[in-house]
Amino acid sequence: MKRILLLLCCAVTSLAMAQAPGSPPKVQPTPKPTPAPQNGGPQNSRDKQLDLEKSRDGRILDAERNGVEARLKEIARFRGIRSNTLQGIGLVVGLQGTGDTRRSVVTQSIVANLFRDYGINIDANQIDMQNVAAVFVTADLPAFATNGLPIDVNVQSMGDARSLAGGTLLMTLLYAPGDKETIYATAQGSVTLGGFDIQAGGNSSKKNFVTSGRIPAGGLVQRGAPTKVLYDGNRMFLDLEISDTTTADRIVAAIKQAYPELLATATNPGTIQLTLPQGRSEVQVMSQVEQLRVKVDSQGTIVVNERTGTIVMGGNVRIGPAVIAHGALSVRVDEQVLISQPNAFGQGSTVVAGQQTLNAEERDAQIKTIAPTTTVADLARIFQALNLKSADIISILQGLRSQGALKARLVVQ
Repeated sequence: MKRILLLLCCAVTSLAMAQAPGSPPKVQPTPKPTPAPQNGGPQNSRDKQLDLEKSRDGRILDAERNGVEARLKEIARFRGIRSNTLQGIGLVVGLQGTGDTRRSVVTQSIVANLFRDYGINIDANQIDMQNVAAVFVTADLPAFATNGLPIDVNVQSMGDARSLAGGTLLMTLLYAPGDKETIYATAQGSVTLGGFDIQAGGNSSKKNFVTSGRIPAGGLVQRGAPTKVLYDGNRMFLDLEISDTTTADRIVAAIKQAYPELLATATNPGTIQLTLPQGRSEVQVMSQVEQLRVKVDSQGTIVVNERTGTIVMGGNVRIGPAVIAHGALSVRVDEQVLISQPNAFGQGSTVVAGQQTLNAEERDAQIKTIAPTTTVADLARIFQALNLKSADIISILQGLRSQGALKARLVVQ
């Protein structure tokens, strides 16, 4: 008992000495806070990427369900307001020996007639036309065009000329198709090409086409085409560029809400009929209607161009349950040339023979399962995961269409 009391007294004394007046108290160290993850950390970047992908997929689905917003000016036009095609036959002169040859009988006749108009009679067979080329001249006559309005002109070679570089189109009369009595425009000027063809010392360098070109503002309107906007006194018609029942119904609803006095009705999926109120001009009504915005419905269509390998898939393309198994078989034939040479004193002759080697290689088939109602975005990810080429994608789309899983129109060009 005495020993226990002695130990307690020693402990109390040691504690009192440790916290005696004037001595600073011991402070326990504060643990350092764990640093928060920076905004540019890997986890944060992945989260942002996932959010962006979800937002993009959401916008795609919304556009497929509700359509894409556009002005009526971009998807429709008022009946009667359109351009008219003009055409004519002319001569391009001033070429550097790259014009038509003597085989071009049409060019010889055109040149002979041109000289005859100036009172010069010449035999067409005696004309050397290396610096002349016969061309077709085309242009678009805009609606409401007035006399003196400059228009762009296109020029295309109709003979065997090698190039129109450096040439100048002589005055050419432009007519409307089926009407060779009325001159609607004239064209002349220097031809501008979008390529080149250089030949020197047996070498050549060519880019794009050099037998067709343009003459910016090279045409001059001589007479405007008649334009009719109003029918039966006060009716106007708005024609859609692509006929669609859903889009036509939305256009009628938008016009009725904004301008009920126009009495908008859809006569068919591609035409909206409007009634011009008294005291309103057609220009004012057209300007107001063209500024309206509507949701344009997306058609489920896939356009495939097998020549260029181009694939364009629109919205609302859906694919039913299917399994894609795609493999590739490549066959290569190598030919090695063998030469058998007889000895110097032999009576034989040199023999050339070919030895062919056939190599066949088939890759393992890639298998991918497609869930029901797969969207365009899902299909793009599937094709990207399979690492397919354009030709492979075209084959898969045609196979899905034949199987019945592809719920869209497939247009093969």
